Amino acid sequence: MTDLNHVVLIGRLTQDLGSDERSFGYVGNGQARANVSIAVNRSKKNGDQWIEEVNYFNITIWGKTAENLKPYLTKGKQICVEGHLKQDRWEKDGQKQSRVTIVADQVQLLGGRGDGSSQNAGGTPRFQPMNQAPIQNNGFSNNYQSEPYGDTGSDFPEDIPF
Repeated sequence: MTDLNHVVLIGRLTQDLGSDERSFGYVGNGQARANVSIAVNRSKKNGDQWIEEVNYFNITIWGKTAENLKPYLTKGKQICVEGHLKQDRWEKDGQKQSRVTIVADQVQLLGGRGDGSSQNAGGTPRFQPMNQAPIQNNGFSNNYQSEPYGDTGSDFPEDIPF
């Protein structure tokens, strides 16, 4: 029987991806690897007051996901990470060392840019209906006519055999 090792965290990045040589790179087989850290805030009650508690988690993102997210993973950006825990153990100067990291299976960008900019928050593309599109040629044809989706249902017999 397999045990369960699954974690979901939402937090904010503590630094830009690529700000140092250990945060982004390629391993020997050519696969991309991104190491990021997120801060996860939690409110808890201490007597009559609520206090904020911050925990920091190291996350490793592999492959195309790491490459595709590289330009978007900037300090303060809120992300949701779904993955599993991995424990690394080693010995240094006769002392046993251990570190637990999160290996990301999925990463989702949340919120806007966080820089106060109101234009195109989050870097997501904006789409406009064809009749309101600005008059400019971006290399795309505006002559596309979509086929009607669905039909009147006249192709189906009146009696359904079930």
